Amino acid sequence: MAKVLLINGSPHPRGCTATALEEMIRVFEQEGIETELLQLGGKDIRGCIGCGTCFKTGKCVFDDLVNEFAPRFEAADGLVVGSPVYYGSPNGTLLSFLDRLFYSTSFPKQFKVGAAVVSCRRGGNTASFDVLNKYFTLSCMPVASSTYWNQVHGFTAEDVKKDLEGLQTMRNLARNMSFMIRAFADAKEKYGYPEIERRVSTSFPDGK
Repeated sequence: MAKVLLINGSPHPRGCTATALEEMIRVFEQEGIETELLQLGGKDIRGCIGCGTCFKTGKCVFDDLVNEFAPRFEAADGLVVGSPVYYGSPNGTLLSFLDRLFYSTSFPKQFKVGAAVVSCRRGGNTASFDVLNKYFTLSCMPVASSTYWNQVHGFTAEDVKKDLEGLQTMRNLARNMSFMIRAFADAKEKYGYPEIERRVSTSFPDGK
């Protein structure tokens, strides 16, 4: 069975972001997609220190939730990252987690379907949405879209439940993700995935 991981970057497990993710989970279950929700917000997650240990060991030097989550990410078919908006950006704990998760894992993420979901009272949503999507586009992960930007509005969970367009966007997003996961699995079986060339890094020594 296909599986999607969902991350709640909000420290409130029953808050606005959680309400959006729960709307998606209900659709995934209807579509026969297994789900697992990680309540990340509120955890003590430090940022990457650029030590390079993960290049040698295959895991982050800080043996915490990042290393625990990595094998689940490797086995999953899709990843939904949800965050509230803080000062026009995603939750800092979530960004520290994603920086270390994506940087320290060398397994291929090619064609795992990614989706970012943001919640805000009023503004900063599209800027936060853009930040989260970059983790996917740097990793050969197709980004799932919906009928509007993947966002909900409200100051409380009860407010979000009144955002009928936002909740509809979440449902359509989950259906599109489910379709993409199945379609990519069929295409892999029929054609195989495209070859990924070995990475070449551009550098300009001596300022040239």
